[in-house]
Amino acid sequence: MITSVRGTCLSVSAESAVIEVGGIGLALLCTPAAMARLQVGQEGRLDTALVVREDAWTLYGFDDLTERLLFDRLLSVTGVGPRMAVAAVGALGAAPLVRAIGAGDILALTAIPGVGRKTAERMVLELRDKVADLAVPDVVSDSGQTTPTTPASGWQRQVADGLLGLGWHQRDADAAVRAVAADITEDEAAALSVSALLRRALTKLDRA
Repeated sequence: MITSVRGTCLSVSAESAVIEVGGIGLALLCTPAAMARLQVGQEGRLDTALVVREDAWTLYGFDDLTERLLFDRLLSVTGVGPRMAVAAVGALGAAPLVRAIGAGDILALTAIPGVGRKTAERMVLELRDKVADLAVPDVVSDSGQTTPTTPASGWQRQVADGLLGLGWHQRDADAAVRAVAADITEDEAAALSVSALLRRALTKLDRA
């Protein structure tokens, strides 16, 4: 089992990255939060999970241990494969996903690409007790009040960080995020994965 990698980031795309470790370039399929930490030419470290199948060995990259543990536990759910598991972690983020499963929030879970109602119900039934130890703190606002993170919260920051990791300047990244935000409502943003929003932002930059 490869549980983490550290090395120079050689390339970053919308959903994957290549990190050179000991002279070998490792391709990783990553969550948006993990992608946001990487910058081409700079050293990076990611928690990882290696999924071995008959036709391929695939390495998945995560922002932290909580993301990886969530991924591992999602794989134990009937009908959930690695692609769906990494999409779930990436679409909602670790904190909202833990809360959605714990609260039995089927609506939030069905917002994950590829997850229907039956799969969402199985996630709740099979994981509700298994993710309790992964509870993460709520976000404290400027007013001092504690509020839960929602699936849509932070998407603009995550997309901007992802663009920075791809080599865009802060000014361009902020402009692209504003352009995407102007095109869609928060409800629409909540229904999209950060990867999908990142692709929209890249389209805005391509038009610039």
